Amino acid sequence: MASASGVAEVNGTRLRYDVAGEGHPLVLIHGGLEDRRLWDDQFDTFAQHYRVIRYDVRGYGESPLETTWTRTYSLGQDLYELLRFLEVERTYILGLSMGAALAVDFLLTHPGMVDALIPVAPGLSGYEFVENEFPLETQIEGALAEGDIPRAVDLTLQWWTAGPHRPLEEVNPIVRDRVREMTLHNFERPDEENVPQPEAMEPRPMSRLAEIAAPTMVVVGDQDVRDIQRVANLLEAYVTGARKVVIPDTAHHLNMERPDLFNALVLDFLSTL
Repeated sequence: MASASGVAEVNGTRLRYDVAGEGHPLVLIHGGLEDRRLWDDQFDTFAQHYRVIRYDVRGYGESPLETTWTRTYSLGQDLYELLRFLEVERTYILGLSMGAALAVDFLLTHPGMVDALIPVAPGLSGYEFVENEFPLETQIEGALAEGDIPRAVDLTLQWWTAGPHRPLEEVNPIVRDRVREMTLHNFERPDEENVPQPEAMEPRPMSRLAEIAAPTMVVVGDQDVRDIQRVANLLEAYVTGARKVVIPDTAHHLNMERPDLFNALVLDFLSTL
């Protein structure tokens, strides 16, 4: 299947992207530990039905990091300008974790551009994690502060890829290695101090979920952390008509652990629109 890769110079940055397939556009947005390779098990399959676009969010994968001279920016505006660059007027959006939060932000800003929303293992802008239920976060931050990147990656694999209640050894070693490679790449990139952070959307999307009118399917793994489960429940409860699907025996990287089931769920949902 023919595919194309390139770099879009948009919104003061350079976004690396891949495009394949024909038909209605479908954008895939990775999470905060990965890059666009997160979707390796989905990209070609979905491209048999849709024009699939995946990209490295600013600061991840092959898209450049921010520097102290970077002007204030919006990740949603990055996506908007990428879609304009690719001549996309309307699209389906599927995002995982941070990518799900970005997808919701984008929809609320550009509701006329989004024909369907699929938040996976979802984050949500404005949602505050319960600190005492996230015990490895301090250890991860400490390992990074000490420059012990391998330990930090190991901890993220345990907490996110395996989940808080499952031994890491139960996760397919191929999946573990793929997530490790992406996370290691992101953690090893040089990082300047005092770089600008992306603009937060106001009012926060958490208070605006009832505004979402696009068909929505929320997908979550039953072994994911409790806060992700709560976000999934919020989306199901407050987005009109939203459907929630739980994939058993998976955690945060459920699309990698159960790609056949995940792909079938997504394609079935989109085929009904």
